[in-house]
Amino acid sequence: MDEYSCFVDWDKMDVSAQSQDTKELTCTDFHELKQLARQGYWAKNHSLRAKVYHRLISNIPCRTVTPDANVYRDIVVKIIGKRSSSSLPLPEFVDNSLIPTYCLNTEGVGAVRKIILCIANQFPDISFCPALPSVIALLLHYSKDEAECFEQVCRILACNDPSKRLIDQTFLAFESSCMTFGDLVNKYCQAAHKLMVAVSEDVLEVYSDWQRWLFGELPMVYIARVFDVFLVEGYKVLYRVALALLKFFHKVRAGQPMESDSIQQDIRAFVRDIAKSVSPERLLEKAFAIRLFSRKEIQLLQMANEKALQQKGITVKQKR
Repeated sequence: MDEYSCFVDWDKMDVSAQSQDTKELTCTDFHELKQLARQGYWAKNHSLRAKVYHRLISNIPCRTVTPDANVYRDIVVKIIGKRSSSSLPLPEFVDNSLIPTYCLNTEGVGAVRKIILCIANQFPDISFCPALPSVIALLLHYSKDEAECFEQVCRILACNDPSKRLIDQTFLAFESSCMTFGDLVNKYCQAAHKLMVAVSEDVLEVYSDWQRWLFGELPMVYIARVFDVFLVEGYKVLYRVALALLKFFHKVRAGQPMESDSIQQDIRAFVRDIAKSVSPERLLEKAFAIRLFSRKEIQLLQMANEKALQQKGITVKQKR
């Protein structure tokens, strides 16, 4: 197909949604980029999306010493050696999270594990990052080789712009974002919040799944559309989409009996099968239709929640 397809199983990819006319993306204006990302301008052309991802990620401001593709080529043999990557234990910080295979071929699935292990080697300060396997798996679809994918993920992890939050890398950041999501649900999705309170013993446990809905359960076509916007607009997009998922779950399931004995499992199953009820366009429309929602508000909530957790002494994941 193209230079960005060595890890893609094209039988799993929705090729009918791909248009072959290679468009270029020349615009640099933030507002125009934002519109194009939300409309899915590069979603229908595989190599265009790969080039756009490459460009957006290359523009992320990073720490001076950020591991690049050459570092990967140097360390991968030392770390993996002749062993099969499927036999290697993953670092604790991915918290046993699902490694989504999306539309990767067998080589791609093995490559995700190799890249995670090399990142663990280069980022000793990461202590909790359950979204990482999904981000790597997604970016591999749009990378020429493992080393390029590794470099792009490193840039996302090494972002040093204080106003640009990208991926949670500590338990404190992750847990405070779950509390923040709970605050936002309480404010912007009151009907869904009432349902959660009524049917779950621990509502925060339900909300602590919010990143897993996106980075784990959402099908490839959906998470790629979310990622298009996330790379342009940042972290708040993730909150918006997770709120939209909860709103749709509540709308589709309101009044119906629960399918399993846990609302957590029900929401995960709903997100996995979202294509039955909601298109990617409709999901993003709903996400961006939530009014009165600012980055400032999220930052303030996040800071307050981090402070509250620190005061309770909760900064690392407790062993169950």
